[in-house]
Amino acid sequence: MPTNLSNLRPPKGATANRKRVGRGMGSGMGKTSTRGHKGQRSRSGSRMMRGFEGGQMPLHRRLPKRGFTNIFRTEYQVINLDRLESLGEKNITPELLVKNGLAGKNDLIKILGDGELKSALTVQAHKFSKSAQEKIAKAGGKVELIGGGAPAEPAQATAKIQATAKIKEAPKGKASANKGQQKPEKK
Repeated sequence: MPTNLSNLRPPKGATANRKRVGRGMGSGMGKTSTRGHKGQRSRSGSRMMRGFEGGQMPLHRRLPKRGFTNIFRTEYQVINLDRLESLGEKNITPELLVKNGLAGKNDLIKILGDGELKSALTVQAHKFSKSAQEKIAKAGGKVELIGGGAPAEPAQATAKIQATAKIKEAPKGKASANKGQQKPEKK
C-alpha cells in the first residue's frame, strides 16, 4: 500500500499515553500514585527551590564564581573589510548589510580592519576601528559615522587635547597666585 498523507502513522513507540495518576488500584499506579511512602515530596503542596539537592550543597553554590558581566554593555555586530569588499557595492549602508545577512535589523555595526580594500567604498556604520578608517581612506573611500558625526582626524584630535589641556591649566594659574599668601601659623 503506498504511503500518503491519509495513512501516515508515527513509528512504533514514538507516542505514549499520558500517565494518569490517582485512578485507583487497577491503574498500576494505585495507592501512592507513584509518590512513594511518606516524606516531603509525597505530600500535596510540596515545593522545593530549583536546584535543591536534599540538603547537600547545591551545584550552583559548589561552583567557583569569577568575573563580572556588565548588563548595560553596548554590543556591536562586527564586520571586516574583506566582507565589505566581497559585496561588490560602492556604497555600504546598514540596510545593505542586513539584506546580505551580515547584520541583524536592529544591530549596531562596527567595521574592523581585517582584509584589504581594492576599490574606494563609502561605508556607513555606528563605529570603526582605527585600522579600518585608515584602510578605507587609503583606498580612496569615505567613512560615515551613524549617530555620532564624522570620526576625528588625528590633527583634530591633537587640537582637542591641547584645548582641554589649556582649560585645565587656567585654574592652576589662579591657585598659584594665591600660593604667595601664607596662612598664620597656629601655636
